[in-house]
Amino acid sequence: MIEVGDIDFADFVRPGDVIVWGQACAEPTALIERLLQQRGTLGGVTCFLGIPAAGTVRPEHADHIRFVSYCGTGTNRALADAGVLDIYPGHYSTLPSVLTSGPLAADVVLVQCSPADENGRHSLGLADDYFSAAIDSTRVVIAEVNDRVPFTHGARYLTAADIDVVVHTSRAPAEVPLGRISAVVEQIATNVATLIADGSTLQFGIGAIPDAVLTALSQCNDLGIHSGLLTDSAADLIERGVVNNSRKVDDAGVSITGLLHGTRRLFDFADRNPAVGLRPTSYTHNPGVLAATPALVAINSAIEVDLTGQCNAEVAGGRYVGAVGGGGDFLRGAARSPRGVPVVALPSTAGESTRIVSRLSGPVSTSRADAGVFVTEYGIADLRGLPLSERHKAMISIAHPDHREQLAHAVVCKEDS
Repeated sequence: MIEVGDIDFADFVRPGDVIVWGQACAEPTALIERLLQQRGTLGGVTCFLGIPAAGTVRPEHADHIRFVSYCGTGTNRALADAGVLDIYPGHYSTLPSVLTSGPLAADVVLVQCSPADENGRHSLGLADDYFSAAIDSTRVVIAEVNDRVPFTHGARYLTAADIDVVVHTSRAPAEVPLGRISAVVEQIATNVATLIADGSTLQFGIGAIPDAVLTALSQCNDLGIHSGLLTDSAADLIERGVVNNSRKVDDAGVSITGLLHGTRRLFDFADRNPAVGLRPTSYTHNPGVLAATPALVAINSAIEVDLTGQCNAEVAGGRYVGAVGGGGDFLRGAARSPRGVPVVALPSTAGESTRIVSRLSGPVSTSRADAGVFVTEYGIADLRGLPLSERHKAMISIAHPDHREQLAHAVVCKEDS
């Protein structure tokens, strides 16, 4: 049996290699720590990062490693602020192909998985997600078999034939606790809940707003889940029977997710639970699958939104703090779904600044051509089918009252120019 302390990454990693691993709760933290300890002996490598949960990677590690990520969330912000994080600004749905071909194709994959079952199969445990696509094309797969990782049902499992190196650990996976739900977030959630009919299938992103929305759905019936991630709040709804996936055309009875994003409570719930299914990003974010899912309600957020429906989900105050992510994938999917509802929910302000703006201060992460339904604590603006002049009015109506006059003035000035 190989322990993490016995592994010498120089035996498996070549100078210039691209190394990829699971994100958030699925981070193989013992392997990452060992890799970072030995970084000076590897001759320069690139590591592709996802959402951090353990905070293992820090700016000082960039002395011998190039870091690339699709997001600036969590402790990735420190890397971005230090100028040592390169951003891939693409849709989440493109990540599997990015990591299997081209300049970011993975040479080495680090995966955290469960102990093998009676058939010799290791489950991917806490995530299938985008990184697992690289397992089939990479040169080396190093598995951290952690006896505290749940055995989850998925589209794929790993056997000895899939793994080049196995190390054994027993450590608690990284956890992501629920955030604080403020009165503003609770009101936003109440507004979003009015858009969700019985029998809807839900997709939701990360943060307090999606968690609050799920909490607000306790009186709904026959909901389904097809999402990039699953949270503690979602597990609550499944246990209570609010989510039963009974009206799904595909995956009936199963909540589909790419990633378990929560605490031990969620991990234990998903352990050997056939009502939870892990799937790769090529399935969870597949446009055809999403369009064929009736009544898909996609609940996403943004840093700021302009009066025409353009969204900036990446940059705040000149800092890269977000991501293009899967918002565009799911908003388009919900727009094409029969009775689907593409939702962007956000507070009307950040401090004293408005988040409904006349002009974005950052990049356009989602275009106005994909604008759907916008929700703040002040109401709902459904931009679908609206021309620009009507969009302006609808968006101003859900802005904070203190900023509405200024926004209206900006529209008049623009029309007069």
